This record gives sequence, structure tokens and C-alpha cells, in this order.
Amino acid sequence: MQSRIKKLAQQYASEFIDIRRHLHAHPELSYQEFETSKFVQGKLTEFGIPFEVKATTGVVGLIKGKNPGSRIIALRADMDALPIKEENDIPYKSKNEGVMHACGHDVHTACLLGAAKILNELKEEWEGTVKLIFQPGEEKNPGGASLMIKDGVLENPKPQAILALHVNTILEVGQLSFRGGKVMASADEIYITVKGKGGHAASPHLTIDPILISSHLVIALQQLVSRNNNPFNPSVLSITSFNGGNTTNVIPNEVKLMGTFRAMDEEWRFKAHELIRKITTDLVSSMGGTVDLHIDVGYPCVMNNEKVNASARKKAEEYMGAKYVSETELRMGAEDFGYYAQQIPACFYRLGTMNTAKGITAGVHTPVFNIDESAIEIGMGMMAWLGSSLEV
Repeated sequence: MQSRIKKLAQQYASEFIDIRRHLHAHPELSYQEFETSKFVQGKLTEFGIPFEVKATTGVVGLIKGKNPGSRIIALRADMDALPIKEENDIPYKSKNEGVMHACGHDVHTACLLGAAKILNELKEEWEGTVKLIFQPGEEKNPGGASLMIKDGVLENPKPQAILALHVNTILEVGQLSFRGGKVMASADEIYITVKGKGGHAASPHLTIDPILISSHLVIALQQLVSRNNNPFNPSVLSITSFNGGNTTNVIPNEVKLMGTFRAMDEEWRFKAHELIRKITTDLVSSMGGTVDLHIDVGYPCVMNNEKVNASARKKAEEYMGAKYVSETELRMGAEDFGYYAQQIPACFYRLGTMNTAKGITAGVHTPVFNIDESAIEIGMGMMAWLGSSLEV
């Protein structure tokens, strides 16, 4: 089976590189993936794979092998792009001004389509069912994964495990990486408006200075993690925006702050929310001001099931060779795949796309992001192999 998958991945690689290039040239923002969804539906129809549309632009295909109820594995890819103006000088540069596949979701979608074609062609040679999840809106709250789950993507049939790959721009092409347990952080957005009493900058005693209050607040919040969280439990609080006033001689009425809070432990995450609220309210009040505070609860942390991760890594080593499989580093970035991992056993792994010799080293979410496209053959083959052979 493994040799058959490798042969087909090699045979179809150029087809799916072209598909990746088409997707790259026609990116769409989160929850606006209408043409991308139609394209995916068209390919599944071409391959003879039945599908349903969920959460408006999501697509869910189903491939049944022998004894379809014996094992049910879900494979997921995200389809949305980012609001970034592409600066690459390539034939398949984005045709949608200000929108770019700068996080590799074009790669993910192409790999899953490639795996789908291979799995469907070989469905008489493997056992179980593979559910193909093409998901919208990974880049924007509330996260397309949460919407797909609400629309029943994990039911009828319910997968025993779900897997997804993600490009890794610091891992050389030809490599894969896996990690059990904590993989990526939760991500919550913080919005604070500190209100005081404005006035002439030469008469600060007649004002309640929201800039001074906010300055104290930023420093106080920076101590929240270092003095309340276990140092062995990764967590980050960053205030990233400080806006108030617009001239030299006027103390403003209010200051607006924004920031992000990241954690890898759900219990600490929500305890920290309460501490943020208490520190903010008490400090601002003690200095004479008032405050509006909103914490926009975002994606949960990504937790890989230890058993599923171990099984997937073992299969990857069989497929690639052990020397080409490594341990994924912890990341404080976030991924809405965490929603799936809260529901069923999950494994989120990395596909190397960097090629230092060719100068392909740009990171994700940058206007010059690109990949070594030989990663497509590896990605689609690996997904097909995991879908057909993962032990659950």
C-alpha cells in the first residue's frame, strides 16, 4: 500500500502543484471562500467523491474503503487567505489585490485534494472511511473549525481521530515533525479603554490623566504572567497598541489599549482573564479613572492526543524514514484546529517547506512567503498514507 501511494503521489505531483498555484493566484479572505469552495467541490466531483457543503463555504467529502465502519479518520485542510499584499514576483502571484495565501492554506488544500484522489483510487486496498474536511475561516474569530463543528462535521460518521498538516517554514523540505500533548497556544484579544478627565497639559492637577494611568497599567499587566503563572507553563501577555491624545499641550479624555493573551493551559487561561480584569479595574479606579474592558475569547490551545500522535509519527517514519521525522517545537501561535482536538483525538503535524539552498526561507504571514513545491508530493502522499493506515 505504501509503495502504491508513493507511486501515485509522484505521478500526480505536477497536477497538484498546478492546483496549488491556481489557489495561490485566487486567494479569498476568511468566510469569503466562495470560489475556492466551488473549486474544491468541482475537483471532488471530478474524482467521483461525494461531498456536502457545511458552514456556507466548507466542504466535507467521504471516501469509503473496505469495511467502512471499521475505522473512521478525518483529514482537515483550511482554505482562507490573509489581507496581505503579495510582493513575490512569480507567475502565480495573487490576482486579488491585497489578499494573499501567506500562511500556506493553498498548500494544505492542494495536499488534501491530492490525498483524496489517491485514497479514492486505492479504496479497494485499505479499510475504513476517510472524511475530508475543507474548512473556511481559520484566520479569523470565531474560527471556521467551530462553525464546522456546530454544523455537524464530526458526526455521521463520527471520526475516531482527526489529523491536519501545516507548512513549516523553518523545517527543510523533505522533513516532517510531530509533537504529543501541548503544541500551540490559545489566543485571546484584549481591548481596554481607560477614561479620565482631559485638560490643559500645563494644568495636570485639574485632570485625571489617562495616559499616566495607562502607563502604569501596561507595566502592571506585564507582571501578571511572571508573578502568577507557573514558569514551566508557557504563557504570554503582550500589549501591542497604545493610543491616546494627538497634540503636545492637551491631556486627552481617554486612552485605548489592545493586546493579546496566549496560554497552553485552559485552566490558567481563564484564571488569567479574571486577573486581567481585577488588575485593570482596581488600578484604574485607584488612580481616579474608569475603564471599559473586553476580552475576546479566541481559539483554544492545540493539544495533540499522545496515542494518535505516536501512531501518526510511527507511520510517518515508515513512510519517510526516521531521520526525516523530528519533534515539533512549541509555538505560542494559535490554530483553530484546537476546537477539533477538544472534541476527538487529534494530531496536528508539520510539513517542511523551506529550501535554504534555493533561498526559500520567508516566514508565514509575510508578503514574500513561498514554499519549495516539492513539498506537495510529500504532503499529499503522507496524508493519504495516514488516512489509509493510521491505527486508532
